[in-house]
Amino acid sequence: MRLVDIKKLYELQSKPENVRNICIVAHVDHGKTTLADAMISSNGIISNRMSGKLRYMDSRPDEQERGITMKSSSIALYHALNETEYLVNLIDSPGHIDFSCEVSTAVRLCDGAIVVVDVVEGVCPQTRLVLKQAYSENIKPILVLNKIDRLIVETKMTALDAYVHITQVLEQVNAVMGELFASGVLESEENAAEKQQQKPQQKDDQNFYDWKSGLEDADDSHLYFSPEQENVVFASAIDGWGFTIQTFAKLFSGKLGVKEELLAKVLWGDFYLNSKTKRFMKGAQEKAKKPLFVQVVFDNLWNVYETIILRNDRTKVPVICEKLGITLTTRDLRHTDSRLLLQSLMMQWLPLSQAVLNMVCGKLPSPKEILPDKVEKLMCSRIRDFDSYLDETKKLKDDFLACDSSNNRPLIIFVSKMFAIERSALPENKPKSLTAEEMALRRERARKIREELKNSADSEAIPIAKTPDQNDSPEKCTEDGNEKEDMTEKEVNDTAFIAFARIFSGKVKKGDKVYVMGPKHDPTQILSKPNFKVDPTKRLKDLNNNEHITVAEIGSLYILMGRELEEVSEAIAGNIIGIGGLEDHILKTAILSSSLACPPFSEMQFAAEPILRVAVEPTHPSQLSQLVKGIVFLKLLNQADASVQVLLQETGEHVLVTAGEVHLQRCLEDLKNLYAKIPISVSEPIVPFRETIIEPPKIDMANEEIDSQNIDKGNETEQDPVVTIYTNNKQSRIKIRARPLPTEITTLLENSADLLKTLSQHIKTLQGISNENLENKLEELDINGETKLHLSDRLLKLIETFKAELQSICSKLGHEWRDIVNQIWSVGPRNCGPNLLLNQTPDYGTKYLYHDKVMKEDRRFEYESSFVNGFQLATLAGPLCEEPMMGVAFCIEEWTLDKFLAHKLQKIIYPALGH
Repeated sequence: MRLVDIKKLYELQSKPENVRNICIVAHVDHGKTTLADAMISSNGIISNRMSGKLRYMDSRPDEQERGITMKSSSIALYHALNETEYLVNLIDSPGHIDFSCEVSTAVRLCDGAIVVVDVVEGVCPQTRLVLKQAYSENIKPILVLNKIDRLIVETKMTALDAYVHITQVLEQVNAVMGELFASGVLESEENAAEKQQQKPQQKDDQNFYDWKSGLEDADDSHLYFSPEQENVVFASAIDGWGFTIQTFAKLFSGKLGVKEELLAKVLWGDFYLNSKTKRFMKGAQEKAKKPLFVQVVFDNLWNVYETIILRNDRTKVPVICEKLGITLTTRDLRHTDSRLLLQSLMMQWLPLSQAVLNMVCGKLPSPKEILPDKVEKLMCSRIRDFDSYLDETKKLKDDFLACDSSNNRPLIIFVSKMFAIERSALPENKPKSLTAEEMALRRERARKIREELKNSADSEAIPIAKTPDQNDSPEKCTEDGNEKEDMTEKEVNDTAFIAFARIFSGKVKKGDKVYVMGPKHDPTQILSKPNFKVDPTKRLKDLNNNEHITVAEIGSLYILMGRELEEVSEAIAGNIIGIGGLEDHILKTAILSSSLACPPFSEMQFAAEPILRVAVEPTHPSQLSQLVKGIVFLKLLNQADASVQVLLQETGEHVLVTAGEVHLQRCLEDLKNLYAKIPISVSEPIVPFRETIIEPPKIDMANEEIDSQNIDKGNETEQDPVVTIYTNNKQSRIKIRARPLPTEITTLLENSADLLKTLSQHIKTLQGISNENLENKLEELDINGETKLHLSDRLLKLIETFKAELQSICSKLGHEWRDIVNQIWSVGPRNCGPNLLLNQTPDYGTKYLYHDKVMKEDRRFEYESSFVNGFQLATLAGPLCEEPMMGVAFCIEEWTLDKFLAHKLQKIIYPALGH
């Protein structure tokens, strides 16, 4: 039975200082969901006996069958500490690598994290990954060393050996944190040095080099996990117990006759208890003494496990209970399963939920304690500085830090993902219990109907009209009698999407109108247009390529309760909520705000990219008519999963791209059971290829030079590999040479994909100005030909670094590659791939990495975009099997136009270059 009413949780939402937004992260099978069960049982939502068995947060059938979590889900919990009431929004996240995107969506919404580590397995790959994600998102972690029972029951370690082993695991975790801290400090020092170099130097300044790395002066005392700092919990989630150093300091301070604070300081570390002087001494390892932690804590734990589990000595259980001050029921004492007896004892002695929730509320920050560095990271991408924003956008930083819900604060909500739920499961669609007034009203209606029937029974001439209440229960009656129409509508649209969101500023109510801004929204461009307006009738599907804002009406607001939703009237800053009515406005992530100055949040980093491809189609040919409907369902799947990709091939096949086999199975289950609800046929995994060209080999398998051998080359010729292309109307001629790119250049292009993509967006903007109403837009260009859509200092620095690295590589590859930096015209495919289009024409100049030379007076400038688009088409689908190309340089050696040029040559150049 739930111990806390929803109204109480709703009241606590109005106190952001008492709210804790946390997530549980760990490697797969390290005990996240079992720990979540223990915390949920503290609120009476599930019983203590079902903790660890029910897996309450795993609501999907395949999650229960596989025993792993596949999605992030949140639940609101109540906890009281030192007479202060807290609201804990707990998010349970997956540990499987296929669902790492779900971890990213959870971490982005939180201020703190519970990192769970299996003490037997130690630090695993996913442990490193989640620690890195927590550090990069500036959230404070606490550590739970779980499955200590395995050291006793499985590995049969002694208490002293287990203590040494746990200290080593703790060192492993801290080593990972140290690596992250060092890399972060060095990156900060590098950025600070770059900003210092950009400042004008004074003549009197002395030139010197600071050899310090910054690590010596950086404070990392708050970074590491240590039991005496009260950020480590020792636990066995499956047995329901957990404790901190302070737990045993409080239990044994009276018995040892010392202060609780003093005992807490010496309970962990190289201390031991001198039996003669009854004093705590240092140097337990040097003097071969048993550490105090082993004496006070582990010896007692080992005695309990050895008595109940290993020896199954039931006669000593009452003695143990008496010493520990706990009472077991007769049913527990008579239970044949010794593990259940142990769990009943340990849950009373050292309740896990109390240890973890006390640490969460006492050590993890509230939404009001958000760090300025975290705010700037959220507002800025990797290649954009906070200083590059306009003042209106910069002022929003204060609203983030204030976490205030007053009316003068702008509304800022971040949606990390959309999750699907059946409309019948929404609170407003569930049957509700009737109030006393409603029951009295229905009884009165039934009484009147009976009287009418009795009065009309004597009149046979007047037929008795069938009333809804005669054969239907009051719950099934509708006032308008349009049940069939309602059912048809529900069958068509029986899946709703709820936004998984956090409010960073302001408050929101049902029916509020807000701006929905996509990831590509640029507030600088929007604010530079004084008469800019958003069409309130447009939805996401109606937007053009350069439009990223819609206006939406907030639907129902929900408190997330794991498998259930509880509807509320409003929500304020600092809380994690669910929002309905946004499925037509948000694909995956978005910003909801009352201000157009709000920037999109930095892109979430996913550890696993989707690589597994399969084609899907209906099993029965008779269902091919539902293909259009199937496209809609695939879009729903794409909307509900942050990392899945849905592609429509030229052949008409629908291709799913997932992160792995387990992820693929989950997507197919959703498609068959939740969205399409028809049998689906799935192809074998489609192996992605890359097409390229290579130099002919010079040495054969016998390590002999091929040039010196007399080999029949067949149809191979020694002609210069230059292709001359003519357009269909013979009015343009192009000479192209294809060459393999050196591996060093290809690797650099792959590593710089994000930078090249951002740079291409700016170039597209400049090309748009040049091609569309150039005369009316010349004021957008300054004297140097640079656009006022300025690049940030960080982006300019990254471009210069990329150019320097590329120039350094090319200078080592010989004279044929030495000058390609100034010849780059485009990269592809998708403007960020590992292929180059090089302009080596003697009479037409265009520069990709520079904007100081724009050939507007040349007739070919008008057709330049078609030329580049043809290159993008060719590299996206190569000539062998229409797979993307890799490591190819297309050198344009000649491009001529007929002097009697006809119009609309763009439509001819584009396919010519593509072929």
